[in-house]
Amino acid sequence: MKRSTRACFLLMLAAAFLALVLPGTRAEAATRPAAAASGAPRVYLMRGLANIFSLGMDDLAAKLQARGIVATVHSYADWQSVAAAAEKAAKAGRRATPVVVIGHSLGADAAVNMANTLVADGVPVPLVVTFDPITPPVASAKIGKLVNYYQGTGAGKRITGGRVSNIDLTLTGVDHFSIDKVASVHDQIIAMIVAKPRPAVRQRPRPTVAPAEGAAPAPTSQAPASPAPAGAAPAPTASLPESPAASTPTASAVPAAAPAGALKTAAPM
Repeated sequence: MKRSTRACFLLMLAAAFLALVLPGTRAEAATRPAAAASGAPRVYLMRGLANIFSLGMDDLAAKLQARGIVATVHSYADWQSVAAAAEKAAKAGRRATPVVVIGHSLGADAAVNMANTLVADGVPVPLVVTFDPITPPVASAKIGKLVNYYQGTGAGKRITGGRVSNIDLTLTGVDHFSIDKVASVHDQIIAMIVAKPRPAVRQRPRPTVAPAEGAAPAPTSQAPASPAPAGAAPAPTASLPESPAASTPTASAVPAAAPAGALKTAAPM
């Protein structure tokens, strides 16, 4: 009787242990290979000052995670160590995993610094999104695309560099402390990430073949134009069509004013 009781007790302990350990192991095993196999980007979100004023980063990370995208939130002060860990993780497989960096305020500055460091080390960064950067550096031309949401009359600044789109949200009723929390902007960002933007590709110039020494120049296919007869009307000229609008989001896609209570603003720092 004692032996059977002891055996039952040991079995109960083993079952409880497995119940605690296996769920986390299964979830981790199910998430990481899927993300690596699908080629989905890994998203890093950087908070701003004091690590408490950029909770829109947490909200956006939760929305990305709900769509199966690996996303983590960090402090702007840790961008260098986060960049080192991101590079190591990106280069773990045969192909480097794309990295997307998003940041608010000082976290926006850190996002550009982190992206510049990653692309310089050979990690593809197809997309960077910033909210109201304070003192942003120049964005590297190796970054696939950088979209900067900012206030033209507030603390935020424009970003310069290659493939940068600056979107002024001054007229939408947001301020520095709520600009990272606009749901419609989150939707735009998620759409850009799900679309799997490609990293920037440098186009190589086509080689030119020099003519052989002493060879006659190749004849042109155009015949010399004959002079127009006296009194004839000039020939009409064709105009080129205008280029289509870019697909980058614009401020008009953001609601002009948030409904009452939808955005919580704080006093300026």
